[in-house]
Amino acid sequence: MTRKIGIAVIGLGPAALPHSRSLIDLAERVDVRHVVSRSQQRLDAYRQQFPFPGTTDIEAVLADPTVEAVIVLTPPSSHLEVSARCLAAGKHVQVEKPLELTAARGADLVAAARRAGKVFGVVLQHRFRPASLRLKAALDDGELGEVEAALLQVPWWRPQSYYDEPGRGTLARDGGGVLLTQAIHSLDLFRSLVGVSRVVAAQVRTTGLHRMETEDYVGALLETANGAPATLVTTTAAYPGHPERIEIIGRKGHAALVGGRLELAFLDGRSETVEAEGSTGSGANIMDFPHDAHRAVIANFLDAIESGGDPVVTGEEALASQRLIDGILAASRR
Repeated sequence: MTRKIGIAVIGLGPAALPHSRSLIDLAERVDVRHVVSRSQQRLDAYRQQFPFPGTTDIEAVLADPTVEAVIVLTPPSSHLEVSARCLAAGKHVQVEKPLELTAARGADLVAAARRAGKVFGVVLQHRFRPASLRLKAALDDGELGEVEAALLQVPWWRPQSYYDEPGRGTLARDGGGVLLTQAIHSLDLFRSLVGVSRVVAAQVRTTGLHRMETEDYVGALLETANGAPATLVTTTAAYPGHPERIEIIGRKGHAALVGGRLELAFLDGRSETVEAEGSTGSGANIMDFPHDAHRAVIANFLDAIESGGDPVVTGEEALASQRLIDGILAASRR
């Protein structure tokens, strides 16, 4: 039987739902020792849904030798502080996206993890969807041929009530708007598939549909790793919200990844479809998606702990995606 790894979860915001469901599925591999929140009320509400022991005492959790790893689900503004404390206590860490408010603070977190010598992963789960994995294999194996052009669209919707919650859409808590908070998942996947070598130009704005500090619309012209043209459009102002879309034009075929559904069409007449697992959280219900990809992220994190290697989404990988976001925002100011 596989050894169970003792885990603690710190932070019980909305992201705790798919993570907790995933941990239940992975019960043969993990022993959830604690879930932590500063709010007793939030803990009580959480424990009506999930059987894990709760506490408001983070120091007790960090001192618990049975806790080998921690999943950090606190707001981005606290990722560096909380994760660094966990690493200093000898724990492996998996942190929710983004790494931190800024790429500079994210780099500090990645460096702290490397110094600690602990497994450090970031929750960018779109890479783990079956359709995403099939598309990456098609690109890596040369099935689509040389990339000639690519497209990324994230036409999501968030109502004003979403941004009315304290800290939402602010630099102080979230670090950014649609790019860093919503589109980072698709942007990270896109970058892992075709690479981005240059930001050619960008437009960034806050539309009249929202009252918020940060942006809710971004358009950009990019170049892929091989210099092919790429286009990005992402927003949270596209009512009622639509699945994100990645298209790749190759010399041997075309790929369209819409939400979690992939269609491959090859110039030799072959075609292939990988069906979606469910919704993607593109509308007002931000948790309207299956937890399968989160389960895969956590399983990959556990694999890395057991093998002593790196997870698929390392700190460096997440930092590269965050720096790309910074580059798009900087291009808009130019």
